[in-house]
Amino acid sequence: MLDFILRFAIKRNILVLVLVLGVSALGLWNFTKLPIDAVPDITNVQVMINTDAPGYTPLEVEQRISYPLETALAGLPNLEGTRSVSRYGLSQVVAVFSDNTDVYFARQLVNERLSAAKSE
Repeated sequence: MLDFILRFAIKRNILVLVLVLGVSALGLWNFTKLPIDAVPDITNVQVMINTDAPGYTPLEVEQRISYPLETALAGLPNLEGTRSVSRYGLSQVVAVFSDNTDVYFARQLVNERLSAAKSE
């Protein structure tokens, strides 16, 4: 088999050269279309909820806003965890989802839970 390939390449050297140049040109063209990031995106899928609560102390913000929001978000599909920060007049709750979750789907789920929490 190898003997046949070598004889074919020697007899039809122009054809082999044209094929090699064609495959090389195709490879170079595809290389220019290849999406390469210098720094890949390694952030996880997360939805952040910021709530303004003027006049509340951090303890009141935690008790009245952050904790009820974390409780309302519990049990969402693909939810890995929640984090919260309570400061003077500000609550920030972050819901972290698994990597295979679509960010728009996660936002929709959080929005549905927030609407349900508002009505209570």
